[in-house]
Amino acid sequence: MAEELTPETPENASDRTVEAEGTEEPIKQRKNGLYPEVSDELAENMKSGWADTELHDLEPIAQAAHTERRRAALSARFPGERLVIPAGNLRTRSNDTEYAFRASTEYAYLTGDQSHDGVLVLEPTADGHEATVHLLPRSDRENGEFWLDGQGELWVGRRHSLTEAGQLLGITAEDVRELPQKLREATGPVRVVRGHDAGVESALTDKVTAERDEELRVFLSEARLVKDEFEIAELQRACDATARGFEDVVRVLDRAEATSERYIEGTFFLRARVDGNDVGYGSICAAGPHATTLHWVRNDGAVRSGELLLLDAGVETTELYTADVTRTLPINGRFTELQRRIYDAVYEAQEAGIAAVRPGAPYRDFHDAAQRVLATRLVEWGLLGDLDVEKVLELGLQRRWTLHGTGHMLGMDVHDCAAARRETYVAGTLEPGMCLTVEPGLYFQADDLTVPEEYRGIGVRIEDDILVTEDGNRNLSAALPRQADEVEAWMARLRG
Repeated sequence: MAEELTPETPENASDRTVEAEGTEEPIKQRKNGLYPEVSDELAENMKSGWADTELHDLEPIAQAAHTERRRAALSARFPGERLVIPAGNLRTRSNDTEYAFRASTEYAYLTGDQSHDGVLVLEPTADGHEATVHLLPRSDRENGEFWLDGQGELWVGRRHSLTEAGQLLGITAEDVRELPQKLREATGPVRVVRGHDAGVESALTDKVTAERDEELRVFLSEARLVKDEFEIAELQRACDATARGFEDVVRVLDRAEATSERYIEGTFFLRARVDGNDVGYGSICAAGPHATTLHWVRNDGAVRSGELLLLDAGVETTELYTADVTRTLPINGRFTELQRRIYDAVYEAQEAGIAAVRPGAPYRDFHDAAQRVLATRLVEWGLLGDLDVEKVLELGLQRRWTLHGTGHMLGMDVHDCAAARRETYVAGTLEPGMCLTVEPGLYFQADDLTVPEEYRGIGVRIEDDILVTEDGNRNLSAALPRQADEVEAWMARLRG
């Protein structure tokens, strides 16, 4: 990558600096840069000769009406209070390179914007709130920011002007660099979503409390429990792209065998970047005994014919909604007798779990239904001595091999709505528009001496994304086969 002019610390700077409008810190140059100085003539030359690129008559983004409705619900919940929701800042990966930015879920949910350093502020009014999104404006050409600063336009690309952003988002846009002082001077009750922008939190340090801020976070988490039509369409789009990613992987399993699990990870990532924004979480590409590690994301192991591949991966759309799908595949295309027995038990458990997803049902019914099936099979296989299924479930003994809960809410976060109260989530009732995963599994660790040797090192999980509908449910990831015979036929077809 090209060497930026901006250093990480002031002591790295040369004598010449250019003052950036609206900021306290000047634009400084890299200590070991090949251009230690900017001449007055060059600085003047760079100010002029640029075409006007302002965009006019922009249409609002697709979800603008939805974000307006979401902000209205938030306004109604906290009348008379100033509400501050930051997008977050860039995070350093190493020296002067940053991780790819992903806006906070709360900010993106309420604005549709994904800009780093953005902050949504809802100012209380007599009849609700007035929303303003505070953003970085286009980088300044007069002071040289656009070509001297590491986040300037010539380094990282053009930002929207504040006018453009306002048209796209349907929200008044102002310069975020002026926001900290406004927040410091603000009076009256304030709440902020914490953990995303230390500068914003510092400006509010004497105005907020952890308890009140947590109430805001909880509300925004619970607001996402029921998805609107835009969100459902995005989740379907994520699942469809994910299905294509799984097909891509099956087609290159021979290359993965010649290399490692990394080939699988890279193959799926390509699909995620082509058809979406990114992967929604670190892909689990677990071959052989790695499948018994629930979150195996090292993805550096061998891929061997005759073993199973547990692939748990999801595409995140450009609007930041993610799928979360798992398939367990025979690497050579055919299950062994024992692999199929274990796979069929998990499939049967998932079928029972999916059948329990319906409006009005207690949330945990799908988990209980799946666990009962798995406990029954474990008893039948003689792995739990002479205990009956009821006693096994009472004591939770099946958990040695089932390990995790059978699912979770899904949306902009792969584990969506996690801050919701227990009574509205895990102890709540399913409603149309909720979307959750159903993902039972059986995992026999390679060093588990309580099971026959042939079981050891086998892990199986099957996971789908299930939308609660008015009359039952819909499997958003149904494009991928689940039943063992169908999986084998699908793999054979893809591999020619």
